[in-house]
Amino acid sequence: MREKLKHELEKIKAEGLYRSLPDIDEGAGKYIISGGKCLLNLASNNYLGISKKKELVDESAAALKAFGCSSGASRVVTGNFSLYNSLEKEMADFKETESCLVLNTGFMANLAVITSLAGRHTAVFSDKLNHASIIDGIKLSGARHIRYRHNDMAHLAELLEQYKDTEEKIIVTDSVFSMDGDRADLAEIVRLAEKYGALTVADEAHATGILGGGRGLARELGLEKRIDVHMGTFSKALGSFGAYIAGDAEIIDYIRNKGRAFIFTTSLPPAVIGANLGALKWLRDNPSCGHRLLEKAKTVRIALNEAGFDTADSSTQIIPVIIGDNFKVQQAGTLLEEAGIKAGVIRPPTVPDGTARLRLSVRLDLNDEEVQHVISSVRRLKNA
Repeated sequence: MREKLKHELEKIKAEGLYRSLPDIDEGAGKYIISGGKCLLNLASNNYLGISKKKELVDESAAALKAFGCSSGASRVVTGNFSLYNSLEKEMADFKETESCLVLNTGFMANLAVITSLAGRHTAVFSDKLNHASIIDGIKLSGARHIRYRHNDMAHLAELLEQYKDTEEKIIVTDSVFSMDGDRADLAEIVRLAEKYGALTVADEAHATGILGGGRGLARELGLEKRIDVHMGTFSKALGSFGAYIAGDAEIIDYIRNKGRAFIFTTSLPPAVIGANLGALKWLRDNPSCGHRLLEKAKTVRIALNEAGFDTADSSTQIIPVIIGDNFKVQQAGTLLEEAGIKAGVIRPPTVPDGTARLRLSVRLDLNDEEVQHVISSVRRLKNA
């Protein structure tokens, strides 16, 4: 067994896929210290730059002082303080749904949703580029996993027609795809779901806080009432940690009773719940922040496209710079660090083979000078 592990590690290194943890002193701020160097942080999901905002810090500190460091248990036992109920009520109001359930991570939220709603008699239709948590949730559920080509609605329609006699059908999709920065065709997905009698699940992790006044892509498109389950996170644009599932009361109650990823784990610490409440308060007071972020990202994307870089179909704050080769993308990441910028270096299996890329996470707190520094630094990679 040990020889097999050694061989596999050597293979991973030979293919340029070896991963190690970056030496970073602090990773969410606009600037981070990595290897003794100060770098502009374009590798974080702290898109709005609010992780240290007073609203979050004060609410977190108050919760810590009032409730201590631990929730003490699963929420179905004794780990459900009044604070948790307050957050769920606030998020349900924000999403304009009947109910909401808060979980520890986006990964666990997707596991809870899919393993609760799907079983061996269910056909789950999933975009080929959906997040790993969706894929794993389908596997754990025992459902039939039917993958459609990325954002290919004709292919989805064809597959739904093939399975039209299957009684239990679910369509699940990211709303904003985490590695490409493009958006799902939610309008067509909803239309097809209604035509074929399928439940819809939208993972709004990378849209929460940004699109639709912070409420997500479904809200921006006016589809929020026609999607059955909304999932999102507090750990990205909202600058904290944890996840939520929102929808009608019956579905949320069912997941609360069937979701193993919810039932069998200690709940989030009170300080995190407090920070989440603070993030929602800040977002309500700053509804245009997402639009301003998207304008910054548009400036970067247009400049990189004009310079000849492939940014896929990005239309959000996530901008991929597709390089292809696993070793070349690592070299590009190193060159950016030499220019004072930390970018995500993304390789398979996170993305398909041959599409290794730099992942630029544009932040709201970038000033004009920093935006231009990012553009000029990436442009110089053409001559590297």
